[in-house]
Amino acid sequence: MESANGLYSVQEFNLDTKWLIDPKVLFVGPKIGEGAHAKVYEGKYENQNVAIKIVHKGDTPEEIAKREGRFAREVAMLSRVQHKNLVKFIGACREPAMVIVTELLLGGTLRKYLLNIRPRCLDMHVAIGFALDIARAMECLHSHGIIHRDLKPENLLLTADHKTVKLADFGLAREESLTEMMTAETGDIPLDGSRALQHNHIEAWREEAL
Repeated sequence: MESANGLYSVQEFNLDTKWLIDPKVLFVGPKIGEGAHAKVYEGKYENQNVAIKIVHKGDTPEEIAKREGRFAREVAMLSRVQHKNLVKFIGACREPAMVIVTELLLGGTLRKYLLNIRPRCLDMHVAIGFALDIARAMECLHSHGIIHRDLKPENLLLTADHKTVKLADFGLAREESLTEMMTAETGDIPLDGSRALQHNHIEAWREEAL
């Protein structure tokens, strides 16, 4: 259950047993990323290579409550939505630490990829493919009433062949009603034929380019 302020309480949140991982068989390897509230490691779980996100508990009661709520919310959303352009959720546990396990994407972040190809520009075909992957991921989330709220190159991961982009890190995501999603601070977002036409145009452009 989500509270009025948009945060899950760990006491209220119950993880479905099919998503509950056994930390005893979770092997944590080298660190591959770090944020303000969590570290990400490469590892293994039941003979598959995985990414392991370990969430810092915080130092004060306020920090602990906030991070526990964020963890519960992220797990709830990851377990509810699956899509080829969203990082695949494998499972989670709360003890002995707050851990989220997902598929391991060896292509790195989109930010790192773009920096590595400098001074060359991103090929047009590739750029269109990446843009469509991101749009599909966001469309999937929005269709489930989820706002990611942290879309940036650091949270976009590439497959090993650098052909597919997947959206990761749901730590700041929120569930919103359809009315809330369609009404932003800047005003209403029109739902008319123009958006569909733009979408069709992009798809046609991609087919033409390929």
